Amino acid sequence: MVMDESPENGKRILLAGASGVLGRHLERAFTAAGYRVTGLGRAPDNDVSASLLDRDALLMAVDGMAFDIVIHAATALREAPMRHRDMAATNWLRIEGTENLLAAAKATGARRFVAESMVFGYGFGDHGDVVITEEGTPFGPHGRHSRLERHIAAMRTKEELTFTAEGIEGIALRYGLLYGQGATDAIVELLRKRTLPVPEDRGRVLPWAELGDAARATVAAVERGRPGEAYNIVDDVPRGFGGHVRAVADTLGLRRPMTVPVWMMRPLAYAHAMMTTTLRVSNGKAQRELGWTPEYPDSFAGLRAYARDVQSVR
Repeated sequence: MVMDESPENGKRILLAGASGVLGRHLERAFTAAGYRVTGLGRAPDNDVSASLLDRDALLMAVDGMAFDIVIHAATALREAPMRHRDMAATNWLRIEGTENLLAAAKATGARRFVAESMVFGYGFGDHGDVVITEEGTPFGPHGRHSRLERHIAAMRTKEELTFTAEGIEGIALRYGLLYGQGATDAIVELLRKRTLPVPEDRGRVLPWAELGDAARATVAAVERGRPGEAYNIVDDVPRGFGGHVRAVADTLGLRRPMTVPVWMMRPLAYAHAMMTTTLRVSNGKAQRELGWTPEYPDSFAGLRAYARDVQSVR
């Protein structure tokens, strides 16, 4: 929503995906930093109600408006994707939705465009002990099979569109797996129902980012990011997916989930691909250039804060 709280820096932001999990954190962070935030999404409670996949309707919805910055944080995910088909709508938002939102950015006079990206764009699979950096690791390598290629191609295309748009200062933020208020809630519910088995990690680790940290990094990217650059937004300590879920259970005093062999996850093909990936990702560039460091250096610290927030609401 548009907020008129002070202090106000006069900068106007169009936030696509404002009603999503990340979007809600972004709105709070930018409002606290003095920006005027206008939320864009399909839901009628957004300030601008339009689909990114309907170019004409989107341009009509923003006709006559003016913004300095546009942020693309829109996905079509309402719950964790388990099968490859669960990512189809989000893939379209990454390609066609980005094209249309860039057109809206130009029509409203915006100069800076920040796109939500994802560390899985470095490729699914076992990357071993290599620490992945933006400069040293190619983004968007060809997927190992056609279904994975669809996801990676969408992430690759989203960044390419962001960096090459004429007259736009494009920046991509490659977030780790997001957790915290609004994201971890679903895991908690599944743990309570005893319906979330997790695989053995066996040395596999993934990068994580607490949602508030991710939002602060996005503010820093708007203010200090270099056009045409990508930044890894992850915490300092990678952790296996199973280990993370077990930490959620331990922190909230819930029963630990059942641990199963990873092959049992194969029918849930997208989840299997994610859970069998090993990614060790550096946040050094974001620290150097954006002046950002995660408040929560690992997901244990972030989950302890999440547990305190949950208990204070009860």
